[in-house]
Parts: sequence; structure tokens; C-alpha cells
Amino acid sequence: MRSTAVADAARANDLPLTEIDSIRDDVAKRTLEEADADVLVVVAFGEILPDTVLRVPRVAPVNLHFSLLPELRGADPVRAAILDGLPETGVTTMWMDEGLDTGDVLLQERVEVAPDDDSATLGMRLAEAGGGVLVRTLDALTDGTAERRPQDESRATIAPKLVAEARRLRWTEDAASLDRRVRALAPEPGAVTAFRGRSLKVHRAEIGPTVQGVPGSIVAAENGLLVATGNGSLLLVEVSPQGKRRMSAAAFVRGARPEPGERME
Repeated sequence: MRSTAVADAARANDLPLTEIDSIRDDVAKRTLEEADADVLVVVAFGEILPDTVLRVPRVAPVNLHFSLLPELRGADPVRAAILDGLPETGVTTMWMDEGLDTGDVLLQERVEVAPDDDSATLGMRLAEAGGGVLVRTLDALTDGTAERRPQDESRATIAPKLVAEARRLRWTEDAASLDRRVRALAPEPGAVTAFRGRSLKVHRAEIGPTVQGVPGSIVAAENGLLVATGNGSLLLVEVSPQGKRRMSAAAFVRGARPEPGERME
């Protein structure tokens, strides 16, 4: 799969780099065979590998996943951890099989989810932890001390890739849930609402005070936008109106001049 960061790092270190469209194409198959690898390592690849690929490495096919498996199997574990309000998540190396993140666990490390984490800040800490766990996993495979632990299927949860509709802020929800959605979708692609019939992305927000108001109605519009929710309020801090650049909510207020009582949809 194409990755600009990986490609730049590979070129900087003179590593051979092959970009593929699918693990099933001829270039991918030939590259894997020519690598003559002891271990195959996969991180955030986006495809389930067939058995023919899993059998290529002499020692093991290893995947680094950004959750404490069997929790949050699937494509979007970082966002899911924030959306679910988990106090902690982590990283797992597993011995891959043909299922969706169902292989035996090798090593794990826990990572705290901070109250103000978004997908970028949490993802960075998980990547840092994952690098160390992956090195320790490879060392254990090398010296023969790696232990495989089957996953507990009764504890399995799924973290599917978020669809467009999941980006929408539903103002009847409580403020804490809406805050988590904003953070899970930050810095990009951003949570979405609508104001005066036009899309408004919300990139940063804070939980506000308890207020009286119809969910979605603007309670105050001074240095930001304070919006009533199903329980509490949400202060919009950074937004981008449809067709415009990202800006502070205060700058948006100065231009749009929203009135208290107007509704977000």
C-alpha cells in the first residue's frame, strides 16, 4: 500500500521500496518471494492476507495492531478507542491468520487515553509504543522465546472504518459523546454539522456548562459557539465552513454573526 512517510523513510535509508495496489497482484507476489524473508511484518495494511502469503516467511507472519486484542479488531481502532470513551487502549503483535485480527497474541503494551486526545495524538503514542513492542517481538522470535496466546473470542469487539454518516454530530446526544466524536475525527476529516443550510466541520471543541436550550440551538456566540446538546453543551473552538479554510470559532462568529437561538442541524 502507498504511504508517503514510509516511502520517504525507505529512500532515506536506501531500502528497496515497492508500491503495490493489492497483495494479490503479480508484483506483490514476486517481491515477497524474492525477499526470502524469515519474518513478514504488517502494520496498518488494509487487506486480509491469504494463506499463500502467510506461509511465505520461514519463521512467522506478524501484525502490529493498535489495540489490546481481542478488543477493537478492524480498520479504525484508534478512533474507536476515543469514541468508546476507553480510559486505555494499547498495541498488540499477533501471529497472523486468515481472519480479521484473530491471530494468536504475541506481545501487548497498554497506553493511556488522555481526556484531550484526538486521533493524531493518540495514534502517535501508539506508534511509539508499537515500535518497541515490535522490536521485542522480533527478538523473541529470533531467540525462540516467543509465546503464542489464543485470543478470548468472548471479549472480541469490532472497530469498523467510519462511514460518512458517522461524522455527523447528533445534537440530541450528550456533550461528552459529542466531544469524543469531534476528537476521534480530528484533525481530519473532521466532525460535521450544518448551519444555515451549509456544512460546517468541527475540528476542536470543549465540553461546556449545563445550559437550557433545544439540542442544537446556539446558546451564546461571543468568543466561540456554545451549542446546547441533549445533556449539557458543547463549545465549538475550531471550525471550517463549507468551501472555506479552517478557522477559530471566534473568527467564524465575527463573519457569520450567528444569533442565540439559531440551530445547528
